[in-house]
Amino acid sequence: MKQNYRLIIMYDGSRYYGWQRQPDHDTVQGKLEAVLERLCGQPVEVIGAGRTDAGVHARNMVANVVMDAGLVPEEIRDYMNRYLPEDIAVREVKAAGPRFHARYNAIGKTYCYTCFDGPVKPVFDRKYVYVLEESPDIGVMREAARLLTGEHDFRNFCMNPRMKKSTVRTVDQIRIEREGDYIRFTFHGTGFLQNMVRIMVGTLLEVGWGHMGQEQVQEALQSRERQKAGPTAPAQGLCLMQVDYD
Repeated sequence: MKQNYRLIIMYDGSRYYGWQRQPDHDTVQGKLEAVLERLCGQPVEVIGAGRTDAGVHARNMVANVVMDAGLVPEEIRDYMNRYLPEDIAVREVKAAGPRFHARYNAIGKTYCYTCFDGPVKPVFDRKYVYVLEESPDIGVMREAARLLTGEHDFRNFCMNPRMKKSTVRTVDQIRIEREGDYIRFTFHGTGFLQNMVRIMVGTLLEVGWGHMGQEQVQEALQSRERQKAGPTAPAQGLCLMQVDYD
């Protein structure tokens, strides 16, 4: 008998071409579906709460899958972890209601982007941080972050110039905190466009280095030119931390 299951997954995205299944590329969704097809004896679709880009990591990606596994949730988790590669792990499997949909039911997401500006390169963290050549001004970045907080049209903070759906999103919190040689940008919002968090980080860093002013950030929000916003920060510093549901 088929059952809808809710999965919580963590992965190191360094060697994957993002979450979404793609022919001829290793993806997180592809790896999960291959293991579950082996378990169920037929193809299954794993639906993620979002589609992280190539090189982006996740600590708590939520997904759902409808399948007839013939095992209890803990046994499904253990089976998946036995056959998944070492950089993907299933933290939890639970039975879910038939109407639960990991993407459509999500009401918020938290992302963290980590930078490093210390004097000695971070050998063991090198795949998970953006190493900065110059230290930014945290104070001015926090001021600029207030301009990005709230409901805005983030079309200039999206990598897809042909986006046909609404590009209006609500970012209700942006925190910028220093922990020693690490600077962490934490974003919470109702949803994010393709590369949106990385472009916001790139924009805030430009402000922190004095290459952009507060008025230019405001202009980037109001303009229709992508180049008005800052560059896209590298993928390896970004991690999906949490997905919210009612």
